[in-house]
Amino acid sequence: MTQQMIPGIPRGRTSTMIQENLNASSKARWIFHCGAKGLCPRCGSASMFRKWLKLQTKCPHCGLNYSFAAPDDGPAFFSLCIVAFPLCFFVVWLQVTFDPPYWVHLLTSFPLMGIGCVVPLQYIKGWLVASQYVNKAVEAGTEKLWADMESRASKDHD
Repeated sequence: MTQQMIPGIPRGRTSTMIQENLNASSKARWIFHCGAKGLCPRCGSASMFRKWLKLQTKCPHCGLNYSFAAPDDGPAFFSLCIVAFPLCFFVVWLQVTFDPPYWVHLLTSFPLMGIGCVVPLQYIKGWLVASQYVNKAVEAGTEKLWADMESRASKDHD
C-alpha cells in the first residue's frame, strides 16, 4: 500500500493507519495543503489536475483513482459565497457613497467579481477533493435508493 507523506507523521505507517490516527488539526492542515497546491490527497506528490479544473483519472505517482471525487457545483458555490456575496456590499457601498457613472462599475465591480470568482475555483475544488478523500466522504443512504429505483425500472420494462 502507498505511504502518505504528511509532515510530522513517521514514514513507516501505511495510508490507512495514518488516516485513522490523524487528529482534526493535522487532517485540516493536510487537506488545506493538498487543496491549495492541487496535490494528490494520498501521496501529496503529483498534481490532481490535468487541466485547470479537470481532474486526472488517477494519480500518476501513487495510482489513486479519482472516481470517488464528486465536487460538482461546490467550487462555484463556495466561490460565490466567499467572493461575490461580500463584493456585492462593496458595489452597493460604492454606488450609495459616490454615485459614480456606470462605467466605473464596468471598470471596478465587474472585473473584481469575475476575477474574484474564477481564480479560487481550482483551489476550492482541490480542497473539496482532498476533503472527500481524507474524510472518506460518500453520499449517505443512496445505495438502497438506487437499488429500489433500478428494481422499479426493471419491473416497468418487463
